Amino acid sequence: MKKLFGTACLLWITAAHAQGTEMPVTPAKPLTLQEAWTLAEQNSVSLKSARAAVAAAEGHAEDTRGLLWNNPELNAEGLRRKLPPSDLGATTNREWGAGITQALEIGGQHGHRREAARQELIAAQLLAQEAEREVRADVERRFVQVLALQARIGIERDSLTLIERTSSFAGKRVAAGEDSRLDGNVALIEAGRARNQLAALADQHLQARVELGELLQWPSATLPDVVGDLESMATVPALDRLLVAAAERSQLRAFQAKEVAARSKLDLELAARIPDITVGLGVGREGPQDFRENITLLSVSVPLPLFKRNSGNVAQAQADLARAQAERQGLERGQGANVRALWHRYQSLRSRVQNLRDAVLPALEENQRLSQQSLREGEIGVPQQVLVNRQLLDGRRDLLEAITELRLTRIALDQIAGSAAETAAR
Repeated sequence: MKKLFGTACLLWITAAHAQGTEMPVTPAKPLTLQEAWTLAEQNSVSLKSARAAVAAAEGHAEDTRGLLWNNPELNAEGLRRKLPPSDLGATTNREWGAGITQALEIGGQHGHRREAARQELIAAQLLAQEAEREVRADVERRFVQVLALQARIGIERDSLTLIERTSSFAGKRVAAGEDSRLDGNVALIEAGRARNQLAALADQHLQARVELGELLQWPSATLPDVVGDLESMATVPALDRLLVAAAERSQLRAFQAKEVAARSKLDLELAARIPDITVGLGVGREGPQDFRENITLLSVSVPLPLFKRNSGNVAQAQADLARAQAERQGLERGQGANVRALWHRYQSLRSRVQNLRDAVLPALEENQRLSQQSLREGEIGVPQQVLVNRQLLDGRRDLLEAITELRLTRIALDQIAGSAAETAAR
């Protein structure tokens, strides 16, 4: 397997030159998975958006921590009063007044608003954690796809070498009259198909690198190249541990917090049906200069809820609560089943990889060696050799596919089971 990874970059260069295409500029040092994660966390648009949502929720929560929700209102007025002429002549009085009013919420509105903001902040923080986990999972999936294609190109390259040897040997036998032209054409066709497959894989490898570059916000003038192990040596936790970890997943806890916030908003809108009381205090001076009056005014006003009962906002809050409950319940119902399905798939793939590696491939490789010897001794023909070579190639493809699916399944399991499984699996 290490040989497959080591020849991947050389294969891509060879395929690109063989097709006469312009090879994209690549960095001198290939990326490791950890470096790809670091770049994604710095440049991911979705992660930046999630962090901005946390900052917005923090600002809203800060507003709700004040003593009162509504700001007090100050007012001041000046009055110039000109009296009609009298025995003392015309008189002008300058009067003034100043006051302050404050709307007071009753019915527990302030507490409901504060709790809703607190829960929304918790949900935003948890969703930011989930966004980071999703970005890491997406990067790892793209990274694994590039690695798998590099390994697949290595397999196809080795297969092409075997097929070309068979084709060359078949050509000599046809020229010597030992085999028919039909046998020679079989080998030539097989070699042509192998070259075409190698070229197609080079295109897929290029596209996979483009997709990884988009995820990493890589400079458009270059494409990322990667290096690493396709197989993960770490073990996945037991199923019961995964189910416990999935129940504590940040996304589920975020939905739970959003449901609590929606319930608090509904309580807030119901409490808003109770009119706020506005209390005012004012002072002023009125009257002629010689008979100035000092006035102190205390006022209380309450709106009469005759025409508007806040029904629209209450209905919207009820709909938001129902939506939040449905999202949370849907995630809870599906999460356990997904964890079980992924865990059983992981165990099945692991057994499949072990069987292919320990039993199938050794037998195929032995058949390939024996068939080459038999071909040289004239015991079998070219079609039988081509068939054996194809079986060996299919076996190597099956093993690589199973290893890739095993890694991708573990990535999905880590993501759905949350940070506990992710930490244990790494």
